[in-house]
Amino acid sequence: MCAQWLEVANPANAADTPPQNVDWPAYNNDMLGQRYSPLKQINAGNVASLQEVCRVKVQDGGSFHNGPIVVDGIMYVTTARDTVALDPRTCKEIWRNTYRSSIEDVWPVNRGVAYMNGRLFRGTPNGRLLAIDAKTGKQIWEDAAGDPGRGEFLSGAPIASNGVVYTGTAGSDWGVRGRVMAFSADDGRELWRFNLIPAANEPGAETWQVRKSALTGGGGTWTTLALDVANGELIVPVGNPAPDLNAEYRPGDNLYTDSVVVLDARTGALKWYHQLKAHDGVDHDIAAAPTLYRSPEMQDIMAIGGKDGYVVGVDRDTHKVLYRTAVTSVDNETAIPTDAGVHVCPGLLGGVEWNGAAYDLPRNSLYVGAVDWCTVYKKGAAKWVGGELFFGGDPVLDPPAQASGWVTALDASNGAVKWQYHAAAPVVSGITPTAGNIVFGGDIKGTFFALDSNTGKPLFSMPTQGMIAGGVVTYAIDGKQYVGFTSGNVSRITFGELGDPAVIVLAIGGK
Repeated sequence: MCAQWLEVANPANAADTPPQNVDWPAYNNDMLGQRYSPLKQINAGNVASLQEVCRVKVQDGGSFHNGPIVVDGIMYVTTARDTVALDPRTCKEIWRNTYRSSIEDVWPVNRGVAYMNGRLFRGTPNGRLLAIDAKTGKQIWEDAAGDPGRGEFLSGAPIASNGVVYTGTAGSDWGVRGRVMAFSADDGRELWRFNLIPAANEPGAETWQVRKSALTGGGGTWTTLALDVANGELIVPVGNPAPDLNAEYRPGDNLYTDSVVVLDARTGALKWYHQLKAHDGVDHDIAAAPTLYRSPEMQDIMAIGGKDGYVVGVDRDTHKVLYRTAVTSVDNETAIPTDAGVHVCPGLLGGVEWNGAAYDLPRNSLYVGAVDWCTVYKKGAAKWVGGELFFGGDPVLDPPAQASGWVTALDASNGAVKWQYHAAAPVVSGITPTAGNIVFGGDIKGTFFALDSNTGKPLFSMPTQGMIAGGVVTYAIDGKQYVGFTSGNVSRITFGELGDPAVIVLAIGGK
């Protein structure tokens, strides 16, 4: 068997009710990061009848783990430099925009677009922010949001609301000084910025005891963000400090690395923050947008999945930790790399990666995918060179055969584990619960799966011949529910290579 499941709760049946036209309008479906779908035409009773409707190869080779969106009957996906519009019922290409620039890419990866008022917004691997006409695919404007000469690039899907586009610079491992920015959707004009690594007289600068180390301190944000429109709060997951493995180079708590930073969405002013790990030396950054929800106990909670292998629930009013639950193997988590090396679980590619938890309100459940993979970290010399990796050491991963994945269901009020599904390969895909009593996901060996929401029991699986490492989305057009997802390579070469980038669409009855 390639997977096993541990049953904790009892299954429940969902009604088979035909859906209306329903979009998937943002990376995580909604801006709160919940990923839940109210659709239930595909449900626990019939999901075993899913069949392929169509698939299309998006390009030859390259990374492909973006989160598709579906708006007004059109699906939008991205590669490192291409933005592609597809018919989400037939996979037929409608238009393609290829970003052309003589400026060299820092890291050729892109995780998706934001949509607002007929425009798409995306970043590029050389630090540009683009606006594209969603109907025609023509570029409207371009802004130099990052400096590739310093290792800055834009990999995460932006988030857009009320005429403003929010994004941040990636590149922690290159020794950037991370920041998040707001831009006018009309013309790309920068409205404000917040430095995720404080320096000079900025609050938190004292946590970089060697002040010059803050100038190359990392703290990039390389995934999408969350936005609470009602409270006017932008929630930013922040990456690791740099150099990654030589913590002696940067004594102090190293704010705001390995933190979630909450900003005033209108002004960029800091409201509060929660740091999960101070003075990190083993690359345990926050790679995924937090999930925001209100529990049945009327607590407003922020659930944070980290590369340290934990999901942490924080009360958004009191800022107190409500729970901290391990979702992978955890060992030697407080270690600092040495010359001889230390073995840490999860390791460089472990824990919760760029797709975080999903929230199922009817069950008050969180579902999160994670990677069980350990690493030996060895400290090395630290010398920053602009545009080059600034690791300060050598990570040696355990053999890939020892890597596996998990999908864990948690009680969203107290973090108690309801069930776990153990996959044979790392799970980095988006995890998508629906009203049909099912949870969709996939692993990097190319297996797409559907689990029972209440028990974790596998109900359907399908080999795709490509790594499933991006979003898994579900939508309805003309009364029919579809499931769409990406299948192809992952940007981190240590995950291996499997399949050319493709979009696959399934439905009951297939074609």
